[in-house]
Amino acid sequence: MSVHPAAPALHLADRMGRLGTETAFEVLARARALEAQGRSIIHLEIGEPDFDTPEHIKEAGIRALRDGFTHYTPAAGLPEARAAIAEYVARTRAIDVTPEHVVITPGGKPVIFFVTLALIDPGDEVIYPDPGFPIYESVARFAGARAVPWVLREDRAFRADPEDLRRLLSPRTRLVVLNSPHNPTAGVLARGDLEAIAEMVRGRPITVLSDEIYGRILYEGTFESPASLPGMQPQTVILDGFSKTYAMTGWRLGYGVMRPDLAARVTQLMVNSNSCTAAFTQIAGIAALRGPQDCVDRMVREFRRRRDVIVQGLNALPGVACREPLGAFYAFPSTKGVDADAARLQDYLLREAGVAVLAGTAFGAHGQGFLRLSYANSVEAITEALERMRGALERYPRRAT
Repeated sequence: MSVHPAAPALHLADRMGRLGTETAFEVLARARALEAQGRSIIHLEIGEPDFDTPEHIKEAGIRALRDGFTHYTPAAGLPEARAAIAEYVARTRAIDVTPEHVVITPGGKPVIFFVTLALIDPGDEVIYPDPGFPIYESVARFAGARAVPWVLREDRAFRADPEDLRRLLSPRTRLVVLNSPHNPTAGVLARGDLEAIAEMVRGRPITVLSDEIYGRILYEGTFESPASLPGMQPQTVILDGFSKTYAMTGWRLGYGVMRPDLAARVTQLMVNSNSCTAAFTQIAGIAALRGPQDCVDRMVREFRRRRDVIVQGLNALPGVACREPLGAFYAFPSTKGVDADAARLQDYLLREAGVAVLAGTAFGAHGQGFLRLSYANSVEAITEALERMRGALERYPRRAT
């Protein structure tokens, strides 16, 4: 019997130590493991609409497969899909967009990754919201940038303060990340905020990455994009996609809208990584944009109903205070009256109440003292989760600040 030598220790590149993760999937895995043991778990941790993809979109994808859309596409996307996206973005943002501005990607995250890699050299600075979607900071650090947190404060309803940005900007700033409606806080930037931000960056060698993935899930007012402001389109990259608006998370279909010379570079990165986005999903995306939109309206109305239930319920819990979300489908309550350690409270609620939520610190250090609850679940499940939380919090040993 031959004896195989021990495998050498795995040597990883230093850059892997700078790459973070998305805690939602880690908590989901722990919750699934408890379910496998027979526990009843209510899922409020994952940012995924619980609605099914609308039938006309699914049928378009099925027809596309039958019609032979099973092969490679151009790296930037099918011409007809890029044209549909250009048409949609031009109409909804009131800007001039051609297919040459559009790169279609397998989900929205590649836009963050590719734009950062295309624009950022080691030592450059990327300003990102904290709390915020963790991939902004992770990718910036991976690229060798200095990641600069732009702290979102509860007393401003979690709207990024332009005056804070003024202090953060430096000659090394190359990228400023905006996200409105915002994950995890559900805050929404006002037009005046965007105008003040634009005034600071306009004409400087700074790109604004505007993550607008929740742009259609807005409960009041009108959606505003920095790209719509005078002179800002060439300095703005719009990140959008189909996952949230059309309940298409598993289809992996997103896009970036940017100046054509940057789009050409992002397309190079697509060639070197994914080759292209699946053809049939792009055909389904055309059907989503050009088909009936009542499915989106119904989903947003239901999210509004759930929002009202969860906010009222959270504010009735001891030591919990929750602002009303203005967009997206997340509640971001302060739990400082229960425990300042958000991760400890997250673990307790999963273990003792069977309710999966996320610590605010999953979204940055300034999420401490908060939890994120996704209300992409039924009113019945949300109501049951609130009752379970009430019982668990009444037993919780107080560690309030």
